[in-house]
Amino acid sequence: MRSPRIRISTPAAGLLATAALLLAFGGPVSQAAFGTPAASAAQPAAEQGSPYISTHLYFGTGRHNGNPPITEEEFNKFVADVITPRFPSGLTLQEGRGQWRDKDGDINRERSYELTVMYPVREAAARNADIEYIRRLYCTTWELESVGRADVRAQVDF
Repeated sequence: MRSPRIRISTPAAGLLATAALLLAFGGPVSQAAFGTPAASAAQPAAEQGSPYISTHLYFGTGRHNGNPPITEEEFNKFVADVITPRFPSGLTLQEGRGQWRDKDGDINRERSYELTVMYPVREAAARNADIEYIRRLYCTTWELESVGRADVRAQVDF
């Protein structure tokens, strides 16, 4: 007696073949396609570096009520006197052009600075106090509405 034959239609066969290929080669293929190295057995990628927070602050230089913009010299003095003492291990500062909508609904375009500081997650509470102090002082010194902030978790190695 012969065993019954099961015939799979062409679309289903193609789907099964695709699924089999993805299961067999999905990891290495995706790693090659996206340029991510495979985690080695000796050191998984998740263990490289230490858990840090990368905080990005966005400082505008435009002022309200006809006041002149904050100069480069004034901003650099603020960095030296206020920010550097709180983050002496290092920081990154980039100059750019930004825009945002103020409380009156006006769009403001201005020279701006993005400050990046990184610190271990275990220092987050202490660093948060420093960062909020910097933001408040910048706003009160030049009568501004806000300093933008973005925090990102990262694995960091130096």
